[in-house]
Amino acid sequence: MIIKSVDLETVCGVTSRLPENTLPEFAFAGKSNVGKSSLINALMNRKSYARTSSQPGKTQTINFYNINQALYYVDLPGYGYAKVSLEAKAKWGKMIERYLQKSPMLKLVFLLVDIRHEPSANDKMMYDWVVSNGYHPVIIATKLDKLKRSQVPKAVKTIRTGLGMEKEDILIPFSAETKQGREEIWELIESVALGTEEERKRDSPAISIQPGSPFYNSLLILIQRSE
Repeated sequence: MIIKSVDLETVCGVTSRLPENTLPEFAFAGKSNVGKSSLINALMNRKSYARTSSQPGKTQTINFYNINQALYYVDLPGYGYAKVSLEAKAKWGKMIERYLQKSPMLKLVFLLVDIRHEPSANDKMMYDWVVSNGYHPVIIATKLDKLKRSQVPKAVKTIRTGLGMEKEDILIPFSAETKQGREEIWELIESVALGTEEERKRDSPAISIQPGSPFYNSLLILIQRSE
C-alpha cells in the first residue's frame, strides 16, 4: 500500500458523538503497551504520527486517521492497565462498545496480542466481546522480533488455543522493528476496502474478492460475519 496522505481527522472522548464517516473503517484494539501505536505508525509509514508512550493507558480517546482519503485507521483505547481507575475503565469500555455497535462503516477489527505470552484474561475477554458484537477479529501478534524464529510456531499455536480461534481465522505475526507482517496487513486492508468500494458501486450487500488471494477463504468469512 502506498501511503500518500495521513490526517488525524477526528478524536472522540467518552461524551463525543461518533463521526458519520462514509469511508471504510479498520479498528485496532489491544491491551496497554502491546505496541498498537507502533503498528499504526508502521501502517501509516510514519515514524511517530500516532503517539507512542512507555506509560501504559495513554490512549484515552478513539482516534480516526484518514488514510489516502480512502479509509480510516481507528485507534481504540488500550485496556488492562491496572493503575487506571475502575470508573475510567468502565467509561472506556462503554465508549468502545458504542463504537463497535454503532459505526456502520467499521469493516474489520484487528486485535493485538503480545506473541511472547499466552493471551491474558483481558485479551480473551476482548476477543469474545468483539465477536459478540458481530465481528471476527484478525489477530496481530506483536513484538515478533523478540522471539527466535524457531519459537514462533509454538507461540502462534499458544495464542490460537488461548483465544479459542477457529482454524480459518487469520493471525499475522508482526514486528515494529523489522516491519515483518506489514505487507500482509496492508494486503488484507486493501482487499476489504476494495471489496467495500465495489459493493458501494454495485449497491449490493455482497462483497467481491478476487480468487487467488492468500486470504481469499478467510476474507469471505470475515466479511460475511461483519455485515
